[in-house]
Amino acid sequence: MAFVFILLIVLLAVEAGFLTLSFRKLSPAKNSWTITRLIVNFSQLLIYIIMLLLPSIDTSFRFKGLIITLILRIIVSVVFALVYRKKTNPKKTSAKIFSLIISFILIPSSMIPAFIFSDYAGRPTTGPYTVNHCNAILIDKSRLETFENDGSYREVPIYFFYPAEAKEGEKFPLVVFDHGAFGYYESNASSYLELASNGYVVVSLEHPYHSFFTHDTDGKLITVSPDFMNSVMNTQDVSEEEIYKISREWMNIRVADMNFALDTIIGAANNKTTDNFWFSDDDSENLVMTALSHIDTDKIGLMGHSMGGATSVEVGKQRDDIDAVIDIDGTMLGSIIGAEGNKYILEDVTYDIPLFEIENENAHKEAIQAIEEDYPYPNNMIKESATIYYGTWFTGALHMDYTDLPLFSPFLAKMLGSGDVDNEYIIDTLNSLEVDFYDCYLKGIGQFSVEDHYQGVK
Repeated sequence: MAFVFILLIVLLAVEAGFLTLSFRKLSPAKNSWTITRLIVNFSQLLIYIIMLLLPSIDTSFRFKGLIITLILRIIVSVVFALVYRKKTNPKKTSAKIFSLIISFILIPSSMIPAFIFSDYAGRPTTGPYTVNHCNAILIDKSRLETFENDGSYREVPIYFFYPAEAKEGEKFPLVVFDHGAFGYYESNASSYLELASNGYVVVSLEHPYHSFFTHDTDGKLITVSPDFMNSVMNTQDVSEEEIYKISREWMNIRVADMNFALDTIIGAANNKTTDNFWFSDDDSENLVMTALSHIDTDKIGLMGHSMGGATSVEVGKQRDDIDAVIDIDGTMLGSIIGAEGNKYILEDVTYDIPLFEIENENAHKEAIQAIEEDYPYPNNMIKESATIYYGTWFTGALHMDYTDLPLFSPFLAKMLGSGDVDNEYIIDTLNSLEVDFYDCYLKGIGQFSVEDHYQGVK
C-alpha cells in the first residue's frame, strides 16, 4: 500500500511542478501551454508504467480507473494541441489553477480502488491438483421469487471448483459452501481452492437479494435487498421475539435454497441430467457436466460463514445424506423455535453428525457468559447435544477475519469487523483444519484434532 501512496504523490508532484513552471517559464508562444500539458500527461503515464516494477502496483482492476484517466488526459491534450496549433494561447492564472484543481481531483479519485483493495492474488494451495471452475444457475420451478412481483421463479446461482486432473470416473466428496449476509460466492474462495486441490468438488452457492450482488438468467444484476440489509443491521435494540420472527424469514429462504441446490446437484450427478440448470453457453454446460461426473454423492459436507454457517448446520440437521458440517462463526438460528420474554426457546434435538465450529473471540466469550447466566444460546445447546463436536477460536479475530475479505480489502474488512490479526495465518490455518476435518469424516483418512484456540494476533 505504501507504493500506491508514493505513486499518487509522484503524479500529483508532477502536476504541481507543471503549474509552477507555467508561472515562471511558459511564454505566450503558439501552443506553449497545450504542448507542455501534453508532455506532462505523457510523463505521468510513463511514471505509472515504470512503477509497475514495484510491489502493489499492477494493471488489475485496482488501477483501471487511473489508466483510463491518464490515457483520456493524453487524448484531450492531443486534441487541444491540434486545435490551437496555430494560435497564441496564453493561459490565464485562474485557468491554470482550475486545471490543477481538476487534476488533484481526477487522479486521486481514479486511484480509490487501489487504496480500497489490495493486490491479493489468493493463498497457495497444498494439494496435488490444480483447480478448474465453472458456474450455472439453478431454477426452482416450485417457488416464486418473493423479492419480485413478476411471477418469476426462484433462482440459485452455483459455482463449482473441482480437481482439473481428475481422471474419467474418478469420484470426490462434495462440499457445499454458503456465504454470510451481504456476502457473495467468493467470500472464502481460498477455502474452495484448497479443498479442491486436495480432492474435493466444492460448490459455492448464492442467495439472490441476500448476496451483495449476483446475476440472474437474463443477465440482470441483482443487488442485496435494502429491506434485508436493514433487518440484519438493525437488531441491536430489538426484542428476542422480533429477532426470532425476522431470522426465521431469513433462514426459510436460505434453507430452501440450499436444499434445492443439494437435491438438484445430487440428482444431476446420479442421473446425468441438468433439467433445472441454466448455462450461459455450451462451454459452461460441458464444464459443469464434467464437475458433476466427479461427485461422490455418498459423501457430502456442508460449510458456511455467518448466516451461511447457520444454514449449513440447519440443513445438516434436517437431512440424512449429510456426513459432516463446518460452522464458521455463525449463530445457529435454525435451532431457535420461539421466544418468550427476553429469552429464546430452543429446539430439543440431538445433533448426530460431526460438527466443527469456529468462533470469533467475542462470540466465544459471549457463549461462556451465556452458560454462566443460564441463557439459552443455540450454539451452546447444539454443542452439548452433538454426538461429535469440535470447536476452536482465534485470539483477536473478529467476524470478517474468517473470510478472504481482509486479504482482498483491508479497508472494507475493518469497516465490517476485522481485528488486528495475522489474516494470512488465520486463513491458512482455517483452510488446513477444514481439509483435515473433511479428510477424516468424508474420506475416512486420519484422526481429526484441533486446539482449543489459536494465536491469531500479530
